[in-house]
Amino acid sequence: MSYLVLARKWRPRSFDTLIGQDHVVRALTHALSSGRLHHAWLFTGTRGVGKTTLSRILAKSLNCAQGVTATPCGHCQACTEIDAGRYVDYIELDAASNRGVDEMTQLLEQAVYAPSSGRFKVYMIDEVHMLTGHAFNAMLKTLEEPPEHVKFILATTDPQKIPVTVLSRCLQFNLKQMTVPAIVDHLRDILAQESVPADPQGLRLIAQAAAGSMRDALSLTDQAISFSAGDLTAAAVGEMLGTLDQRHLLDLLRALAAADTPGILAVADDLAARGLSFQSALGDLALLLSRVAIAQRLGHAQADDPLAEDITTLAGALSPDDVQLFYAVAVHSRQELALAPDEQAGFVMACLRMLALLPEGRVPPVSMGSPPIARPSDAPAMAAPAVVETAAPVTSTAVAPASRPPAEAAAPHAEPPAWESTPDDPPATGPVSPETARATEAPMLSAAEPPRRQNAPPRPPVPTPEPDPAPDRDPIPDPDPAPPAPPDEAAAASDDWTDAVPADLADAFDVAASLDDLGMDPGAAGAIAGLAAEPPAARPETPDPGRMTAQAWPGVAAGLPVGGAARALALNSEWLSGDDHQIRLRVAIHTYADGGGHDRLRTVLSEYFGRVVRLEVEYGETGGDTAHAVDQAERGRRQQAAEQAAEQDELVRTLAQRFAARVVPGSVRPPAL
Repeated sequence: MSYLVLARKWRPRSFDTLIGQDHVVRALTHALSSGRLHHAWLFTGTRGVGKTTLSRILAKSLNCAQGVTATPCGHCQACTEIDAGRYVDYIELDAASNRGVDEMTQLLEQAVYAPSSGRFKVYMIDEVHMLTGHAFNAMLKTLEEPPEHVKFILATTDPQKIPVTVLSRCLQFNLKQMTVPAIVDHLRDILAQESVPADPQGLRLIAQAAAGSMRDALSLTDQAISFSAGDLTAAAVGEMLGTLDQRHLLDLLRALAAADTPGILAVADDLAARGLSFQSALGDLALLLSRVAIAQRLGHAQADDPLAEDITTLAGALSPDDVQLFYAVAVHSRQELALAPDEQAGFVMACLRMLALLPEGRVPPVSMGSPPIARPSDAPAMAAPAVVETAAPVTSTAVAPASRPPAEAAAPHAEPPAWESTPDDPPATGPVSPETARATEAPMLSAAEPPRRQNAPPRPPVPTPEPDPAPDRDPIPDPDPAPPAPPDEAAAASDDWTDAVPADLADAFDVAASLDDLGMDPGAAGAIAGLAAEPPAARPETPDPGRMTAQAWPGVAAGLPVGGAARALALNSEWLSGDDHQIRLRVAIHTYADGGGHDRLRTVLSEYFGRVVRLEVEYGETGGDTAHAVDQAERGRRQQAAEQAAEQDELVRTLAQRFAARVVPGSVRPPAL
């Protein structure tokens, strides 16, 4: 005898052996027991959840030799022939291949005849949504008022494509997808009767891959038995399915928790070497993060979880906000992975985005081996470069002018003293202007001198040196050069002068000194130093959701970098309240928050406010404090102004008076923004 696959061998043959559809079984059992039988039923649900199985059990219940019953015997002629698929009064029609009006007309012509041997003639139309519009119209009358001996059972995976005129004539039952525990328990019972050893973790992998379909689970089990030679271990099932080893996910989460970028890259390289799907990796990572979040709320991992110990450790290493952030990034990045130039690059960027969106201070700073360009926020922390005493004289190109103390900087028309010149100095090729001399002077400080104070005195801007005069002219020396102040006196003058400098200005001077030391252009250095000198109120700050008002929200919503459903939600929402952890909005239409708009807007708002926030959307009447309402009001105002300007135009008024002309309504358009 040929081998019978598990999906056919273990197909349920009675209501009590059906798995996972208790709500449908209860309704049909009560109807059969009470005799309240409808003439048409519609079973909807995804593939492999029991639509055809339910129709066969219902047909046996209607035609069993014991009478109409919820517990068919399974031994009479009707029961055995229906199970074997050869009962003459049970007709299964595939609408995918018999979808025309001619096939439907032929079926309905045969329906008027009485059943050959059974009590009822049962027509089961599978994938009924594939019928054409004319075929649906042809069956409407018979479906509404069929003969007493005819029962219709319709099955479909897409009820949205069925006309409402057909839906209104049927009792509709929505079959649920199978849960992972239900599939695992059913597979364990079947394999125990088949005498096939199975690892619980391997069965769990099969149940997850089946995605709610019991038939898919049984087909995968058949394949796993052949692949593993009758020993269903977790390793063999994982290798057959090509699924990601949980060890890789645990290593990845540990690297994310420790902000270990080399560890993240190592996991990505390992996945690429094994040829695993990065899209599946992001999906499995999201599932693992959900288990971590559940463990954080419960205080412990679920008892039946094979990774309970590792999940408990990760739940303690990650904060709940980090878990939610990582989950949101993983889900959205999985959808955007198709847009990446390379799947591995998209996966790595998704992981680095998780670290980049963490609150400031949670991730160690990135070091590239070179000093960063000074910013206003970093100015107080930057120290001036040290000046080391040397025996050689300091020339005009050796030391930046920013290292001069204010005592010497304030000396007008100061020429370098004669005692600083040495025979090694290059001969002068022309006269040196007083401005150039002031810009090139620098004191010789001892290496043992204490470092400059944090609030250092300002450095005067470096003027552009004038071009040297003609070489045939001799320089005119200063008749009374000012000697340089001794180091101690200069330092004392610097300290006294610094005490009188405001803190904000001193921070700006530190920025200028650091930029001068880096060799930046004097004009650019002055612009950055001016930005640092601005008062704190003028500097850009991270927005605070607690200070956001309903009047300011439309402008913020219109400028958010989102599109599609998320932009529609932002433009049509009204600000209710906000704090460091939660933002509340109100919209007037439910569909604005459907789909992926809610999650995408929450991610963008977290980036805008610089913290992880939860987004709560309420439904109710909105006023004029939405970006859409503000935009419409502005358009109306501009339209009214344009119409008034057209009416007051001299040419328009002249044409109206002389030729009885009139402005066509709606033809006036305001200028584009």
